[in-house]
Formats: sequence, structure tokens, C-alpha cells
Amino acid sequence: MTNNIISKLEQMGCRVGQSLAERFTRDSPRFGSELDIIKFICKEFWVGTFKKQVDNLRTNHLGVYVILDSRFKLLTHMSAGEQYLESAPKYLAFTCGLVRGALASFGINSVVTAEVSTMPSCKFQISIPKT
Repeated sequence: MTNNIISKLEQMGCRVGQSLAERFTRDSPRFGSELDIIKFICKEFWVGTFKKQVDNLRTNHLGVYVILDSRFKLLTHMSAGEQYLESAPKYLAFTCGLVRGALASFGINSVVTAEVSTMPSCKFQISIPKT
């Protein structure tokens, strides 16, 4: 049951992410590279969605990007204690879908996962398979 809920949240997030990315880039020129698109996600998309930029972006230059947000807006209302760590995936599934949908609007297939080790900090990993 929980996996079904998480899957539906991720699908809803994907649709919303596509729409938001299209709206945010309506009057912008095309991006030159995959990294430029990821930078857009970390800056303009994140600000437009969560009212702040991400805290850090890392990449291995092989199609894996890690976005770090030390005070993720959807988790800040929860206690900083560990009792809510189990519930965090439900809150992050929608956001993973947002990012995946935004990337899909630029023609990039991706797998987006999220990890929370301490509240309200979280890490989103974006894997883009090389074709």
C-alpha cells in the first residue's frame, strides 16, 4: 500500500514538474548542455518551487548529480528528531517526481531518488543514463 502511494505521489510530481519547467523557461533560450539544465533545476526551478536555491550540487561528470538541501522546505515543519525519518519518503516522492518531470520536459530521462539521514536535510540523486 505504501509503495503504491509513493508511486502515485511521484507520478503526480512528474506531471507538475513538467508544467513548472515549461512555465519557468517559456521566454528563455535553449540550454546548451545537460549541466546547464541541472544548474537551472538547482537555481531557477528550485527558487520558483521552494523559494530558495539548493545548498550544493555535486557531479561525477558521468551522469550522476547530487543536489543537497540542508533545510528542505517540505521537511522543516517536522521535528528534527529521528522519529519522522520513516515518513520522509512520502514527502520526498513528490519532489523526486518534480525533478524527474522537469528534466523530462527537456528530453532527459532520469532516475531521481532522495535520502534523508538527518531532518530537515536531504539529498536528491539524479542518475541520467548515457546513451
